[in-house]
Amino acid sequence: MKTLCGIDLGTQSCKVILYDWEKKTTVAKAQVPVDMISGNDGRREQKAEWYDQALADCFDKLDGTLKKTIAALGVSGHQHSLVPLDGEGKPLYNVKLWCDTSTQAECDELTAAAGGEAALIRLAGLPMRPGYTAPKIQWLKNHKPDAFAKLAHILLSHDYLNWLLTGEYTAEYGDASGTALFDVRQRVWSEKVCGLIGPRVLGALPKLIPPGGAAGRVSAQAAARYGIPQGAVVAAGGGDNMMGAIGTGTVRDGTLAMSLGTSGTLFGYSGKPVIDPTGNLAAFCSSTGGWLPLLCTMNCTVASEELRNLFGMDVQAFDAEAAKAPIGAEGIVVLPFFNGERTPNLPFGRASINGITAANFNRANIARASLEAAIFGMRIGLAGFRDLGFTAKEIRLTGGGAKSSLWQQIAADVTNLPVVLPAGEEAAALGGAIQALWCLKKQEDPPQEDPSQEGASIEALCAEHVGIEGGRTVLPDPAAVAAYDKAYAEYEKYLGALGPLYR
Repeated sequence: MKTLCGIDLGTQSCKVILYDWEKKTTVAKAQVPVDMISGNDGRREQKAEWYDQALADCFDKLDGTLKKTIAALGVSGHQHSLVPLDGEGKPLYNVKLWCDTSTQAECDELTAAAGGEAALIRLAGLPMRPGYTAPKIQWLKNHKPDAFAKLAHILLSHDYLNWLLTGEYTAEYGDASGTALFDVRQRVWSEKVCGLIGPRVLGALPKLIPPGGAAGRVSAQAAARYGIPQGAVVAAGGGDNMMGAIGTGTVRDGTLAMSLGTSGTLFGYSGKPVIDPTGNLAAFCSSTGGWLPLLCTMNCTVASEELRNLFGMDVQAFDAEAAKAPIGAEGIVVLPFFNGERTPNLPFGRASINGITAANFNRANIARASLEAAIFGMRIGLAGFRDLGFTAKEIRLTGGGAKSSLWQQIAADVTNLPVVLPAGEEAAALGGAIQALWCLKKQEDPPQEDPSQEGASIEALCAEHVGIEGGRTVLPDPAAVAAYDKAYAEYEKYLGALGPLYR
């Protein structure tokens, strides 16, 4: 037996799966938590050393005999992080995360230097947002000048895991496009945007490898550290949304995927660049050769987790309580901005519960309103997709929140689209494994690079290995769709009134 290893470094945990591609089944998996450093100023950070330890702990949980079967690995990682390294690969500061909102001043600084937000979008396809990598580098320059002076390598989280595995500094188009340092139209690092920060930045960025390419092979040091085969192929990998797109089969025009995790994302594959002049939809590239326009909200499962912890309830009890309330939670609206917010761009956002009266103030309504708020945030992006001419036929649902049957139905009703639930649960890790298989096929002698060859293209591999038929479909209910139109209007009312306070 030979297996593929899919690695998913999430915000709260690291997961590893071993996938037998001949039997199309996951034969082993492991997961360990990853901590976070938080501050009231919006700081959200981790330590790069934690990633190495988390990866080692995951591999330690796997059977040694099974680990010897690994032929190739693919890494998924949370997007937009900054892993600043010196010339020897040692971290110079903590890893600033996608949900870090402490860099609004740096966003303003870089936007002004570029000549405004519209100029940035024309230049590279993206505005500056606190979640992106570019303002984090400017923050390092402004606040940690000694570290910035030693900066030799700028990596993202998945790039860093690839480096741990191979010793090579590499990047790929998908994750790179989320840095705001990348020209998403031409798929190259933007010399002009890098120059806004300083002349040294461009030289510190890793070399770009094409979709389906290899970041390298498992080094002797990594083989000894993690107990995996030396020389195993390590695929390019990508951001968690890009790998989630592969793991849900979102590799063709017309399909949208929605991920309900710590963050909420809505994204779809496109064969051409999709540039949103408002900046609400991020003009990302895919990790399969196309583009992946994406909406990201920073607070998806966050509100329900905070409230269920406050209520002392587990997930099942919280869902059961929320199910007691009607659509619209009798007028209660949650604005779930515990971490600030990216879409809409409210970096100083605060969470609030609105519309409370003596008659509707109960746990059921509050619980339901928190679940509804997460999908209302996605509806903003759905409108953006439609405005840009992207016609969606269905939504493929993934992430931890996708396990909730109530959330599944809310998603279908709020978006008025069928929600398809793939059979597998770990979409990003599976995406990494499928990409590893794609890369492995390209390494064959002779290489299978012709998409017309059966099983060689990423589309064919996704069709074969993503278990859509083994999942199920949740259809929107017409009466519920109408009710949610009214509830969404209430959400927009409170967002419009309170939003200006948080900009």
